[in-house]
Amino acid sequence: MGIFETVVLAILQGITEFLPISSSAHLILPSQVFGWPDQGLAFDVAVHFGTLLAVVWYFRNELQRMIVGWVTTGFTSAPNEDGRLSWLVAIATVPAVIVGLLGQDYIEANLRSTLVIAITTIVFGIVLGVSDRCKPHRGSLTEMTVALALAIGMAQALALIPGTSRSGITMTAALFLGFHRLDAARFSFLLSVPLILAAAGLKVVELLQVAEGVDWFHLLLGMAVSGISAWAGIHYFLQLVDKLGMLPFVIYRLLLGVLLLLFFV
Repeated sequence: MGIFETVVLAILQGITEFLPISSSAHLILPSQVFGWPDQGLAFDVAVHFGTLLAVVWYFRNELQRMIVGWVTTGFTSAPNEDGRLSWLVAIATVPAVIVGLLGQDYIEANLRSTLVIAITTIVFGIVLGVSDRCKPHRGSLTEMTVALALAIGMAQALALIPGTSRSGITMTAALFLGFHRLDAARFSFLLSVPLILAAAGLKVVELLQVAEGVDWFHLLLGMAVSGISAWAGIHYFLQLVDKLGMLPFVIYRLLLGVLLLLFFV
């Protein structure tokens, strides 16, 4: 894989990891359009770590407060807001972990087709649009309960189906539950930390088992580019979403899904 391919794939992974537009839908396009070979497991590990570093760095102050709050008050009868938020993120992560452990093999074998990705890109794009318009969004994360966190977590488990978009489906669920757009996005991004960490860890285990050759230059380049593009994606999304809402992303998903159906199915 050359430098150009490395940069393009890393940018796609970085940006689409956090925008509600489905990373899997985008990552199939280079191979379909240009005939690029699979980037390999080592590259997947690198770009996942890049996106993980981006979200951790962007929310470093909040994550630090959450860790301190969880350690100091999380195991008391009255945890502070930061400790409580840490527990809610942990609880919301559980459904996706369970579904991933039980259903990943089936999903890999049966649901990774271009047709499935195109359909889910369209369907969940429409659902995202409905959620953004269905009710006033005024709730903040201080109003998050265990039940609401679990509901968002169960929605997140659907993101194991390619084309759904992890960030898209968690924001959709939070919007349906009445949370403000920025709080829906913020909770979605915080939820990404344990899941990306777990996914990257599993890929490292797989990588050690297959003993794949390591091209350190391309891996480090991919990690850096994915990290920078992911940071930019988070930053500008949070700036734009409160002003524009989800409609631009809904339209984009519909166009992308139709493009996949017309030309690549």
